[in-house]
Amino acid sequence: MTSVTSSAPHVLVVRNDKLGDFMLAWPALAMLKAASPQPHISVLVPGYTAPMAEACPWVDAVIVDPGDAAPRRAQCELLGRLREQRFDALLTLFSTPRIGWLGWRAGIRMRMAPATKWAQIFYNQRIAQRRSHSAKPEYRYNQELAGTLIDKLGLTPAPVAPPYWPDGAAQRPAQRQRLAEQLPLTTNRHWCFLHPGSGGSAVNLSLSAYARLVDEIDHRMLAHGQQRPQWIITAGPGEEQNADSLVDTLVNQGASAFRQPPQQGLAAFALSLAAADIFIAGSTGPLHVAGCLDLVTAGFYPARRSATPLRWQTCNGEGRRLAFHPPPEAGETDMSTIDLDAAATEIAERLTMIETSSHPDCSGEAS
Repeated sequence: MTSVTSSAPHVLVVRNDKLGDFMLAWPALAMLKAASPQPHISVLVPGYTAPMAEACPWVDAVIVDPGDAAPRRAQCELLGRLREQRFDALLTLFSTPRIGWLGWRAGIRMRMAPATKWAQIFYNQRIAQRRSHSAKPEYRYNQELAGTLIDKLGLTPAPVAPPYWPDGAAQRPAQRQRLAEQLPLTTNRHWCFLHPGSGGSAVNLSLSAYARLVDEIDHRMLAHGQQRPQWIITAGPGEEQNADSLVDTLVNQGASAFRQPPQQGLAAFALSLAAADIFIAGSTGPLHVAGCLDLVTAGFYPARRSATPLRWQTCNGEGRRLAFHPPPEAGETDMSTIDLDAAATEIAERLTMIETSSHPDCSGEAS
């Protein structure tokens, strides 16, 4: 198949919603960037996720979407910028009428999106995926779209694999050293990061459930003849009070627990997660950042069909992700029926597979 242009194409990829959704676009971005000849990749993202787009190694340029509610002047400026860029192709990972209309008005010749809702009328390349069935991970759906675009553009694909944030993963020794300088941590004990917040959208365990989970994991580690882990509790904006409350509870029940020191912005927070031996959270943006870093993850998911562990699976390597959810008969947002004893057993067993002697020491060198 012939390429749309005689040179490497200029592609605009759109994922303009939440952090977790954008992180699950990184495997698709990696596929596009690995193709030959290598395309120039721009992304259209909201201001909130723009720092992560700037940090993404598969992105060449970031365009900030002012959003649906932006005044007419901002919308016209965005349209003008897209026209000036003369994109060869538009790939919309989550289709909305405004974005579809924007791509059509910008004169982008090839416009690809999932075949869903009436917004698909603005696209001339529509891929039937039936995402509402939740039959595949979200990042796999995204990669399917990227693979189809690679074929349509006449590019040669190349294999990609985790970590999808290799630059961040390489920062692990430096991030561990930095955290060890800020908190009284030791490198002969596991560092378990736990994010009890929800980011305002995802359903998560209650603080009391997380306290019980930590207690059960601690006791199982002792039963395995290992030391209790050290718990680092993370928090997003507005979640600090709950994080501090959980730290107090954990300390009172005998755990070694600390709140992560404040980070300077979203990208710095995301990069700091590379210090973790395991990252535990609900199906939130930070969990998917951890997946891109190829950390071991333990995610807690609701029973809602659109939010299953399969659909919102992290994109770390096979065998590096654990997932827990309520039984099928539970209510869509009822997280209280998750078997915390079984979860604690699996997490503790996974931790015992991580040798503390393999941790980078505080000098930043792997031992």
